[in-house]
Amino acid sequence: MSLRINEVVPDFEADTSQGKIRFHEWIGDSWAILFSHPKDFTPVCTTEFGAVAALDAEWKKRGTKVIGVSVDGVEEHKRWISDIESYCKNDVHFPIIADEDLKVSKLFDMLPAEAYLPDGRTPADSATVRSVFIIGPDKQLKLSMTYPMSVGRNFAEVLRALDALQTTTQHGIATPADWTVGQDVIIPPSVSNDDAKAKFGEYETIFPYLRRTKLPK
Repeated sequence: MSLRINEVVPDFEADTSQGKIRFHEWIGDSWAILFSHPKDFTPVCTTEFGAVAALDAEWKKRGTKVIGVSVDGVEEHKRWISDIESYCKNDVHFPIIADEDLKVSKLFDMLPAEAYLPDGRTPADSATVRSVFIIGPDKQLKLSMTYPMSVGRNFAEVLRALDALQTTTQHGIATPADWTVGQDVIIPPSVSNDDAKAKFGEYETIFPYLRRTKLPK
């Protein structure tokens, strides 16, 4: 299936490094981030898992659960976690889905339906399993990013994007390029000038379609 923004993400059952889960039930009323990897014990992925583990307090501050997925088994995940914790000097508190049958990778359109894992496989056989999905409490996909094997993901940007998504959802605004919390925001074109004045107070009109205002408190 092709997964698009604002569509409900697939629900599934899976074994993880922390036991069996049903995905929608696991999300509950939280925001969630699903990030995928083509194989355990790979260099770039190890640094990425370490980066996510180091941000544990930031995810919790934003009411967000994180979960990894890699196309290896639970026992491999548990051994790999030891390497990750040694690398990043942080505990890995989040679960890692065991996707040996590629069910999750195919449900989220990271691999074609006919994909399979050959004997003696390498990460190249599942190279496109390198995505990040930010999911709202309504279980809808809010944002996705896909990276190549050679480029480590910037989880500071994932965190920034999460802040922007939560802010726009809460206040009915939009955010400009490179926006971070505390900076001015954009009034959507669908809001009339009168309604903008009533809702936001003072605002700056740069162009008729580009109006900037302080972030509502």
